[in-house]
Amino acid sequence: MRSTVAGFVGGIALLQHQAALPALWLLMLALAISGLVWPWLRRMESARLRVPLLALAGAVLGFAWAGIVAQHFLSAELPKDWEGRDVTIVGTIDSLPYVFEQGVRFNFAVERVVDADRQAGEALPVLPGRLALSWYSAFRQDELQAVGKVGPGERWQLTVRLRRPHGNANPHGFDYEVWLLEQGLRATGYVRPDQHAALKNQRLDDFVPGIRNVVERSRSWLRERIRDALPDKEYAGVIIALVIGDQRAVSQSDWKIFNRTGVGHLVSISGLHITMVSGLFAALVTALWRRSFFTRAQLPLILPAQKAGALAGVIVALLYVLLAGFGVPAQRTLYMLAVVVAAVWSGRITSVSHVLCAALAVVTVLDPWAVLSPGFWLSFGAVAIILYASAGRTAETKEAPSSAQKSMRLLKSAARTQYVVTIGLVPLTMLLFGQISIIGPLANVIAIPLISFLVTPLSLAGSVLPDPLIGWCLGAAHALVAWLASILQLLSDSPAAVWRAPVPSWWMFLAALAGTLWLLAPPGWPVRWLGVAGLLPVFINAPVRPGAGEMWVTAFDVGQGTALLVETENRRLLYDTGPAYSVESDGGNRVILPYLRARGIDKLDAMIVSHSDNDHSGGALSILEEIEVGVVYSSLPLIHPIVQAAPRHQHCLAGQSWRWDGASFDMLHPAADSYASTKWKPNARSCTLKLTMGEHAVLLPGDIEAQQEAALVERDREQLRATVLVAPHHGSGTSSTPPFLRAVQPEIALFQVGYRNRYRHPKAEVFDRYGELGIRRIRSDDAGAISLRIGQTLKISEYRNGHARYWYGR
Repeated sequence: MRSTVAGFVGGIALLQHQAALPALWLLMLALAISGLVWPWLRRMESARLRVPLLALAGAVLGFAWAGIVAQHFLSAELPKDWEGRDVTIVGTIDSLPYVFEQGVRFNFAVERVVDADRQAGEALPVLPGRLALSWYSAFRQDELQAVGKVGPGERWQLTVRLRRPHGNANPHGFDYEVWLLEQGLRATGYVRPDQHAALKNQRLDDFVPGIRNVVERSRSWLRERIRDALPDKEYAGVIIALVIGDQRAVSQSDWKIFNRTGVGHLVSISGLHITMVSGLFAALVTALWRRSFFTRAQLPLILPAQKAGALAGVIVALLYVLLAGFGVPAQRTLYMLAVVVAAVWSGRITSVSHVLCAALAVVTVLDPWAVLSPGFWLSFGAVAIILYASAGRTAETKEAPSSAQKSMRLLKSAARTQYVVTIGLVPLTMLLFGQISIIGPLANVIAIPLISFLVTPLSLAGSVLPDPLIGWCLGAAHALVAWLASILQLLSDSPAAVWRAPVPSWWMFLAALAGTLWLLAPPGWPVRWLGVAGLLPVFINAPVRPGAGEMWVTAFDVGQGTALLVETENRRLLYDTGPAYSVESDGGNRVILPYLRARGIDKLDAMIVSHSDNDHSGGALSILEEIEVGVVYSSLPLIHPIVQAAPRHQHCLAGQSWRWDGASFDMLHPAADSYASTKWKPNARSCTLKLTMGEHAVLLPGDIEAQQEAALVERDREQLRATVLVAPHHGSGTSSTPPFLRAVQPEIALFQVGYRNRYRHPKAEVFDRYGELGIRRIRSDDAGAISLRIGQTLKISEYRNGHARYWYGR
C-alpha cells in the first residue's frame, strides 16, 4: 500500500507540472489498465520487483486520475465572448462573505441565468456553476452604489460582469489561477449597479437549505458572535481563525510576526487542535458510556465503550473540520482519525505509517491540486519525519515510574519532537520559502501549550456559550493571545529571528534531505552527525547574479502597473513598485519581495519611483519596510510618505548618469525646472531612465505622454535609441506617438498591463502602431513576468511560456 500511495502522489505531482492535459480517452485508458494490473502486482512473490512496480502502477493511477479530475473541472468555463458583458443571474451565497473597505467578496453558486446583454437572436450564456464575486461600494470615481448585506445560504438576483480566471504570473509568486481551479471557481467578476427595476440586485430568499449552506451559515453565526463579544479588539481575528479557520481578519503585520517566529501554523484550526478536541470528546463519551451500567441502559452490552468513544471523536473531528473550511492540515488529521476509528471498529491493528498513507491517498484523491500547496508537504512531512525519527525508540522501564519521572519523560519527548520537526523540515522549508525561523523552537515552546490547551478551548467554549459567559471566555482567550503576541513581537524584533538564503536547486534540496534523514536516523545508525554535511550546500548557497558584462532586467507581472528589477554583476536597481491592491496588499509585498527573497536578494542599491500614481508607487513603502535600499530617486514632492521613508532621496533630473559594472544608467527626464511648476501632472514628470549594456539598451519612460515624448525627441533624439522599450503609459492613447517610436527604433516593446483593465490599455490603435513598425510586442497579461538577459546577445523569456501549465488561459 505504501509504495502505491507514494507512486500515486508522485503521479499527481507530475501531472500538475504539465503544459497541456493528455486526451481524456488516453487518461481513461491509463486509469483502467493500471487499475486492472494493480491487484496482480500485489500478489507477486518477489518484493524486489513488487515494490517498484506497485509504485509505478500508483504513479500511472495518480497521473490519470488527476488528469481526469482536471478535465472535468476545466470543462466548466466562461465563454470568451461573454467576458465583460452584463449578465443577470440567480443563485446562492456559497461562502463566508468577506467585508473589506471597498465592499464585500463572496462565492456565488449559479442556479440560472435570467437575462444578459445579448444581441438579437443570441442565446443566453451557459455559465460555470460557481463564481468568485466582489460587490464594490465605489463602482467608478463618480458613481457610488449600495452594497447588499449578503449572508451564506441566501438566494440573490444579481447583475454581474464576469471574466475568465486570470492572475499575475511571476517566479516564486502565488498562482491565483490554480487556486481558483482547486476551489471550483471558474470565473470571477463584480456586481453591477441596478440597471432597471425588473433586474435590480435583490435578495430573493433568506435561506436555501443545503449542507454547504448550513455549514457556512453556522460559521457566519459563530464569527458574528465573536465579533460582537470582542468589538474593536486587536486580536479578534486570531480568535476567529482558531474557531472557524477564517484567517482573513488577521492583519498582515501580525502575520509577519507569526511567520518570523514560526508559529503561523498555530493561527488556524491545526491538526493538533483537532486531535485534542476529538480526543477530549472521545474520552468523555467513553467514560459516560462505561458508567451507563449505573443506569438501566447498560450501553456497553450493546456497543463497547471504546468503539462508542472512537465514533464520537471522529464525528466531532468532522464537525470541527467543516468549521475550518476543510483545509489540507485539517483534512489530513480527519482522515487519519477516520482510519484509526475504522481499525478500532474492525478489530484490525493498523500501523501509524499505514494511517499516514491512507490519509495521504484520501487527500490527493479528493483534491489533486493539494500537492501544489506548501501546507500539504509541511503537514504530511512533519508527521512522516516524526515517525521516521521515532522508529526503534522504546521506553524501557523495569518498574512503574513516579509522577516526576513521567513529567520528565513527557518534557523530553516534547523537546525531542520539536527538535525532530525543526531539523527535519529544514530542506522543505528552504525549498518552499527560502528562510528558516531561528527563533521558532523557542517561540513554539511558549505558543503551542498556550494556544492548544488554553486559548483554543476558551475560544471554542466561549463562541457557543450564552452571555455573560461568552464575554468572559473570549475575553480571557484574547488577553492570552495579546500577551503571547507581545512576547512574539520581542522575539521577532531580533535581527537573528530569521535566516534567509536563496531557494535551493533540486540537487541541493535532495542533498539536504539525505543529510537530514541521516542526521535523524534511528539509534544504531553509524556516525549520524555526518548528516550535517548534506545540509551544507543549502546553508552556503549564494544568490545567482549576472556575469561580468551582463545585465538582467525582469519586468514583473503586477497587473495594471509597472515594476522592473535591473541587475548587474554587483548592483541591483528597482524601477517602480507596482500598484497597491488594497490597504495591506500591493505589488511590493505580493510580487516583488517574494521574488527577491527567493533569489536571496537582501539589498537594493537604488530604487526609482517614477511618479506618484498608484500603479507605479503602490508597493514602495512595503519595499522600504522590508529590505535595505541605498537611495531612492523619484519625482515625488518632498512631503510624500515615500520620500519621508527613504533613507536617502534624490529627485530625478535629466542629465543624471552613473555606471555600474560596465552598464550605463542615464536619466533623460524630467528637467530641473519642472519641479518649480504647478502645471505639470505626475505623469508628465515621470522619471525616464535609459539602461545600456554593450550594444543593447532598454528605455524606461514611465507614464510620459505625447508632449514629453516630443520634447525628448527634440532634445535627445540620438539618446533615445534603444533595443527594448517599455511602452509609455502602458500603451495609452496619449502616448507612443509615431515620431517618438521612430526615434527610439525599438526591436521589442513591453506592455505592462492588467488583464482586461478598465483603462483598456494598450489601446488597439496604439498596439497596432507598434506592429506596423515591425516591433515585436510582448504583453505581461499574456506572457506573465518577462526576463531580459543582456550581454553580447539579448535573450528574452516569458514566464507563462517557460513555466507553462495546463490551467493557464483556461
